[in-house]
Amino acid sequence: MKPLVGISCCTKQFGVFGMPNHAASDTYVRATDHVVGGVPVLMPANGPMADVETLLDRLDGIILTGSRSNVHPTQYDGPPHAEGTWEDPARDELTLPLIRAAVARGVPVLAICRGFQELNVALGGSLHQRLQDVPGRLDHSTPMQPAAKVRQGKAHSIRVTPGGWLHRLAGAAEIAVNSLHNQGIDRLAPGLAIEGVAPDGTIEAVRVVSPATRYVVGVQWHPEYDWQTDSVSRRIFEEFGDAVRRYAAGSRLGQAAAAD
Repeated sequence: MKPLVGISCCTKQFGVFGMPNHAASDTYVRATDHVVGGVPVLMPANGPMADVETLLDRLDGIILTGSRSNVHPTQYDGPPHAEGTWEDPARDELTLPLIRAAVARGVPVLAICRGFQELNVALGGSLHQRLQDVPGRLDHSTPMQPAAKVRQGKAHSIRVTPGGWLHRLAGAAEIAVNSLHNQGIDRLAPGLAIEGVAPDGTIEAVRVVSPATRYVVGVQWHPEYDWQTDSVSRRIFEEFGDAVRRYAAGSRLGQAAAAD
């Protein structure tokens, strides 16, 4: 039996009449199908109606997706967003309590881009809203290019923390990543360890450090774009899949013991 992997959705408007929809990119679904080896389960951004405990009773892992929208500043006591900034409060109301509950239960979590930022906020950190406005920082935002290879291509390197999770996974002191974000970590949340940093000091990878049995990691870039060609991106999903299967096996053993 394959494990169930929850994939966070955003609220987006589609169609001629702009009807609201719950959506996640196909890239996350394909990575779950082909690399993680799980059954993708889309989690709607239904705000206060989200039943986090019921979701976690059934899911064996969580992928927190990237998005055009930004985490709402009220979630980390930040100043209001600039006019025109995309927000998705209903998604915030799902993902932030979901992260805290998943960490408490030991459910494996892979947080990507917006999900990476959500992980930091959910555990008590704060964000820069526009890195390009912070003195000394690079412009990490999406290149406005029609070609996907340009938009999603490698944009800069990151220095990997020696001896950490990413160092072990990548087998290198430096790796190249894509860059498609405006927000970034300002104050690092308690309980998170830095796993990689961009040349300008922007934190690009983290993991939950305690207890060691938990598998909760986050990356600021998008490994779902290039897992077919980039070995580090593929290993991120492979290792997440291993953690999900371990959790699923332990969960089923616990259910069987409870039934006896």
